[in-house]
Amino acid sequence: MTYDPDNPQLPGSPLRLLPWETPSGHPCFLSTDHSGGYLPRKADAMEAEQMRDAAALLADAEDVLDEPTAGPLTLRVTLKQTTRALGDVLRIADSRRGRLPAATDPDDPDDSDDEG
Repeated sequence: MTYDPDNPQLPGSPLRLLPWETPSGHPCFLSTDHSGGYLPRKADAMEAEQMRDAAALLADAEDVLDEPTAGPLTLRVTLKQTTRALGDVLRIADSRRGRLPAATDPDDPDDSDDEG
């Protein structure tokens, strides 16, 4: 999966960025009321799996980098796997950022709770 840093999720987004893409490589979004339906649970499980995979790949990459005899092919494969995992982690972070509540501007009088 690819991560698009030019189109980040904004806090308070009504759509959740899912951890998979369409067959043509476009991002998938879900409009959800946070009721914990099938698709949000599936997305949560996939994100958890991607985070575990990324942690394991980080450990593997550190081992490869510590091995002075690691050849170019080993380094290339490790880098390819690590960059894929980094893209997944950035996508998860972006999705979670979109699920944060939107920040309010304390200087904006329209955001005030006062009735007066």
